[in-house]
Amino acid sequence: MSRFHAWQSGTAVLSAFAVIAGAAAPIVMQAPAQAQVAFSDVSSDYWARPFIRELANRGILSGFPDGTFRPNDPVTRAQFAAMVRQAFRRSPVREAASFMDVPSDYWASAAIRDAYTTGFLSGYPGNIFRPDEFIPRAQVLVSLSNGLGYNAANAVDNTLRTYNDAGSIPDWAKNSIAAATEKKIVVNYPDVRALNPNRSATRAEVAAFIYQALVSSGQVSAIQSPYVVGQTGTTTPPVTGGVQIPTGTTIPVRYSEADKIYISPEEPEPVPLTLTVGRDIVAQNGRVLIPAGSLVSGELRAVQGGAQFFSREVILTNGTRLPISASSSVVTNTETVRRGANLLELLAGAALGAGAAAGIAAVTGDEAIATEEVLGGGAAGALAGLFLGRNRVTLLSISPNTDLDLRLTSPLAVQ
Repeated sequence: MSRFHAWQSGTAVLSAFAVIAGAAAPIVMQAPAQAQVAFSDVSSDYWARPFIRELANRGILSGFPDGTFRPNDPVTRAQFAAMVRQAFRRSPVREAASFMDVPSDYWASAAIRDAYTTGFLSGYPGNIFRPDEFIPRAQVLVSLSNGLGYNAANAVDNTLRTYNDAGSIPDWAKNSIAAATEKKIVVNYPDVRALNPNRSATRAEVAAFIYQALVSSGQVSAIQSPYVVGQTGTTTPPVTGGVQIPTGTTIPVRYSEADKIYISPEEPEPVPLTLTVGRDIVAQNGRVLIPAGSLVSGELRAVQGGAQFFSREVILTNGTRLPISASSSVVTNTETVRRGANLLELLAGAALGAGAAAGIAAVTGDEAIATEEVLGGGAAGALAGLFLGRNRVTLLSISPNTDLDLRLTSPLAVQ
């Protein structure tokens, strides 16, 4: 049974927007007298363990009260700002800015201010910061290059040929990522040549990037890892006891929670979404590599020309969690909601991005919406004013069971 219901009276849309579902816990803290450096979910042979251990030793990051580190969890922009503040002591290079979506009592307001004034992070047009948005790998690398004052010394395009997916690097990020590559800040697992610039960075990846940035500035000693790009002798290591599912493999998925998902082309933040693998992905010898029923967590984003799903993690049916780089095709279908539309018919069995909910509410004047119908609606309040006075709003319309089949954008290592 779908958890999405028809419009319910008595629940104001602006009230729904004020609810932040599961506010992300900070991932940094001041070093305690005895820092925790061993985590129950970071095994001795985990690829990022040396980076995580060293940063935990220095009090730059920490785990969770249950003794876990959650290495495959995504990192928000606010969390990254807090990590940067712990890791680097830099002098301000510009005046502080007041972001509309970062109130003074927000847990990371001081860290965001410092990350901005020292040049590590910037905001978005409209004087917003998007603190709860998951930060892509490209943004992390650009941030570290900019904050440390690095520029590419060699021809940018030549340096970026290191990556087999260089064509997906945004133009604005190329110089900084080339500089980060030259400084050996980039760490790519499991394929050292796959940058995956547009995928949300995980906690393990951010730990590796920050540690390598500290290496580049002479603050810590280098860790020998086959996943550091440009490190002497770096090659893509074989997958011991396992196989790699190759780039380009299609993974059919389904979504049982709603028949349709609407998001706005002006969606303020990625829309979190978890899909279910629709059938077994098998090797040539018949071995099941990804069982049907496994979960793929990620996010829907409004991109140029439509909407697209980007994966973050696959959770196999046995509980194993693996970082995965895959995306859907760009969905371009649209529907227009006009004043006087039959909302019960439109929204039956539908889920909404926060921006879509704001647009519908503003156009129709009906502010009654069930909070569970809004996916990731915590930051949408700032959008409500954008739609006021409009007679219609055009939404991107996604049929998740047919539109979101995934294609691997880098190999997936399966043990």
